[in-house]
Amino acid sequence: MSDDETSVRQALAVAHGPVNLAGYPTDTRPLAPTKRNRDLRNADAAMALLQEQLWAEATAGGKRSMLLVLQGMDTAGKGGITEHVVGTFGPIGVQYTAFKAPTDEEREHDFLWRIRKRLPAPGVIGVFDRSHYEDVLIARVHELVPQQEWEQRYDLINDFEKTLVKAGTTVLKCFINISYDTQRERLLRRLDRPDKHWKFNEGDIEERARWADYQVAYEAVLERTNTEHAPWYVVPGDHKKYRNWAVGEILHETLTELDPHYPQPNLDVPELRRRLAPPH
Repeated sequence: MSDDETSVRQALAVAHGPVNLAGYPTDTRPLAPTKRNRDLRNADAAMALLQEQLWAEATAGGKRSMLLVLQGMDTAGKGGITEHVVGTFGPIGVQYTAFKAPTDEEREHDFLWRIRKRLPAPGVIGVFDRSHYEDVLIARVHELVPQQEWEQRYDLINDFEKTLVKAGTTVLKCFINISYDTQRERLLRRLDRPDKHWKFNEGDIEERARWADYQVAYEAVLERTNTEHAPWYVVPGDHKKYRNWAVGEILHETLTELDPHYPQPNLDVPELRRRLAPPH
């Protein structure tokens, strides 16, 4: 990419300052290389190579890792991104976590306790399907904790992510932005298909009734935790193939910038070949 070209990360990055989600269209396709969604393709082979090199670096003592945080309303497509984008990587060096409601054990600790247990080790690309941000989203919308407590969590999250970055973890945070109407269509499609009924949760309808409250909560998240060390990206999510392509490009651009390399062990290749030669 030349210096005068705009990257997908630049195009989808959240600007610092107040955030109004009404200004982020859900059905646009910034920088899409084609007008036809079906033609959107990431450079899967190049991405897989970079991921393997990141993993290989760690075998020689490298400390770098990556954490992809996926947030969005129900049906936004967090699982689809994991399947179609992260799924292009090899199984070694990738760790996926879908965070559900906290267990009784997790509630006995601070809200970041369960998050720390699933952080990616060196060489690993970690994927969070929902994350520590639920504790300033659901906790706020449903008033699960006093306002003073969830207000403090923004700063705790910023400090937590800054520590991760200093330790060698690149943090990518993507908010998958869908419209109210798109969510309705996707929920109805699940009801239309018996093989998708298992994905339908009646609680999604109750959460949908709080759509406006969640929009306000997400605006606060995007404004107050959008930092230089861990920026937010708003990915238009109404078009599934564009959504997947855009997150894939964010990953690809970041891995390319990290520029991992295979380690170069000091091997006596001729001697090793001699030892592997068949006996006379």
